[in-house]
Order: sequence, then C-alpha cells, then structure tokens
Amino acid sequence: MMDFENLMPYAFALIIALPIIVLLRQFVYNYIKLKNRELKLLTIKSNGNLKIQAYERMTLFLERMKPSNLVGKFDSELEIHELIYLLEKSISEEFEYNASQQLYISKNSWENIVASKNNILLLLRKTYENLNSNATLKDYKTVLLMNYVEGGDYIAETIEDLRKEALLVN
Repeated sequence: MMDFENLMPYAFALIIALPIIVLLRQFVYNYIKLKNRELKLLTIKSNGNLKIQAYERMTLFLERMKPSNLVGKFDSELEIHELIYLLEKSISEEFEYNASQQLYISKNSWENIVASKNNILLLLRKTYENLNSNATLKDYKTVLLMNYVEGGDYIAETIEDLRKEALLVN
C-alpha cells in the first residue's frame, strides 16, 4: 500500500499542471479559431477584389465602345464599310474577352452592358444605311457621333450604374 506522503509531490504537480494544460488548450483553440476567421476574411476580400476588377474591366470596355473613342481608332484611309467591319470585330472580340466578368456583376448590370454593346453595333450599321452613297469617312464619323448624342448617352448611364454597384461591393 502506498503512503499518501509519497503521492503528495505527484498530486502537487498535477494541481499545478492541470490549469496550465487547460489554458494552453484554450489558447490553441482560440488561435485556430482566429486563423480560420482570418482566412474567411481574406477569401471575402479576394472575392471583393475580383468583383471590383470586373467592374473596372467592364467600365473600360464601355469607355472604349463610346463612339467618340471609336471614330479615331482606325486609319482614316479606310472605306466606311471597312471601318464598320473593324469596329464591329474589335467590339465583339473585346466583349468575348470580358464575358467571364458576368460572374461578378449583377444580372441587371450585365444585361445593360450587353444592351449597350448591341445598341452601338446597331448604331454603326444604321448610320451607314442612312448615309448617302457619296459620303466620306469623315461624314460617317460626324453623323455617327451626332446620332449617338441624339439617342441619349446610354453608355454613360450604364457606367454610372456600374459605379453605384461597385461602391456597394466595397
């Protein structure tokens, strides 16, 4: 049979070690919890950055699509139909390149972007169809700009909607 006095050092060590072990366990648990929370915040921030980048890219796309930016894009030695072809091709290629951004933008904003693109493509063709046969490239560019201004600046409206939405993301 063991004597109680022989067990006393072990009991004393256990009494001292037990709170230390509990505190150490609590510290590790809290540390892991904080690290998980930090990872969640980083993930959310990363997704927020992707959304902001999507808004930036689509705003840049819309800016490039404004007729005032399109008219100076290609060589002035082109025929009108060549210019229209190159502009349509350029707009379509850039739109396809940015199509993945719809994952980060609201459905309404994406529909507005698509509508703006389609309206510009339609404006390019309609302006050409309504021009007389002896019009020059300079005439076409002037009429295109005038038709856009008369039709309302729907690209600026779409950009403003994107801006408001992007502020909500931040």
